[in-house]
Amino acid sequence: MAIDTSGTWRNWAGNVTARPVREVTPASVEELSSAVRKAADDGLRVKAVGTGHSFAAAAATDGVMIRPQLLTGIRKIDREAGTVTVEAGTPLKHLNVALAREGLSLTNMGDIMEQTVSGATSTGTHGTGRDSASIAAQIKGLELVTADGSVLTCSPKENPEIFAAARIGLGALGVISAITFAVEPLFLLTAREEPMTFDRVTDSFDELIAENEHFEFYWFPHTENCNTLSNNRSAGPSAPVGRLRGWFEDEFLANGVFQALNSLGRAAPAAIPGIAKITSRGLSARTYTDIPYKVFTSPRRVRMIEMEYAVPRHALVAALRELKTMVDRSGLRISFPVEVRTAPADDIPLSVATSRDSAYIAVHVYRGTPYQAYFDAAERIFTAYEGRPHWGKLHTRDADYFAKAYPRFGEFTAVRDRLDPDRRFGNDYLHRVLGD
Repeated sequence: MAIDTSGTWRNWAGNVTARPVREVTPASVEELSSAVRKAADDGLRVKAVGTGHSFAAAAATDGVMIRPQLLTGIRKIDREAGTVTVEAGTPLKHLNVALAREGLSLTNMGDIMEQTVSGATSTGTHGTGRDSASIAAQIKGLELVTADGSVLTCSPKENPEIFAAARIGLGALGVISAITFAVEPLFLLTAREEPMTFDRVTDSFDELIAENEHFEFYWFPHTENCNTLSNNRSAGPSAPVGRLRGWFEDEFLANGVFQALNSLGRAAPAAIPGIAKITSRGLSARTYTDIPYKVFTSPRRVRMIEMEYAVPRHALVAALRELKTMVDRSGLRISFPVEVRTAPADDIPLSVATSRDSAYIAVHVYRGTPYQAYFDAAERIFTAYEGRPHWGKLHTRDADYFAKAYPRFGEFTAVRDRLDPDRRFGNDYLHRVLGD
């Protein structure tokens, strides 16, 4: 087990920093348990941190920072049960590749795969789906190291109350050491990307959701233009994007050129509306068929700051139109598109989709660009529609808000009180969102 006297830790976006007393890199569950017990002996708080892709300070600590990069790899594949058990520090990109080699896949996933499996699930990372929900909703079991160093095995049959809460636990209940996911035989998805006007996509939103297993779209502020993405299962044959076209569209244009245009917009905000009109008109349709992770995910190298809220799905169009009106009437200059996705209701206490079909609206700004006025105005709109913010992205809500927004919030905090009465796994962010 590696132990370092730590310097300053920064998240991927650079908006969160922390100075832990020490960083610990355990290579086994036993070493992880020992690190938690040692922290308790020293009177220090403990937080695990993955790749730092959260924009919120969920993993920041002034105590012991657990780095799980040695807790990686697949422990077990159970083909009969349709599950895979994986170490908590495994990056999603490594899990996806390993599963594909075994002829297996997760049912749904988010649009990037840089995060660790424990970091992604603990903050409620999601993609889009008519019938299939977040990555955490695919969890069938997990292993949790609690405040006294005990190792709990949790599932719907074993420690069921802890299992229910810990699937999206914000690191507040302990340190996850392994996760068991439901998997299925590898399948193909046909992706259709198509430009649409804002009015067309919002007027037909319900139909687009009903007709597609996975549907999302991006609206470009200061324009009437959107880009839609529909993913549906296919019998094949496989027809992936060609290597040259993929590099040109997904790397050169979507990352390289987009980075340059955002840098220009940051230096000259008045140019942003014109840039948005030109770039959004340049979108073209394309169709391809490939295995799931090559369709669901894409490289996102342009660093930004993000806020995302889930509203009731029936309220999506009204909320989005209000957001558009606000941007159009303001002096804001927004260079990043607004992303819209959906998810069915689930049964996880702290899932933003708990107990209701949901739609997500994500707003972004280029890193280094002022965001407070934009996010504040957007948040006022989202909260008026009973929005629930993504746990790993920026927001200003607190425990009083969440106690009203989540019907099972008290169930989660009761489990937390039982497992961590001394708040060994606490930090300032958890104090705000969960209370004490």
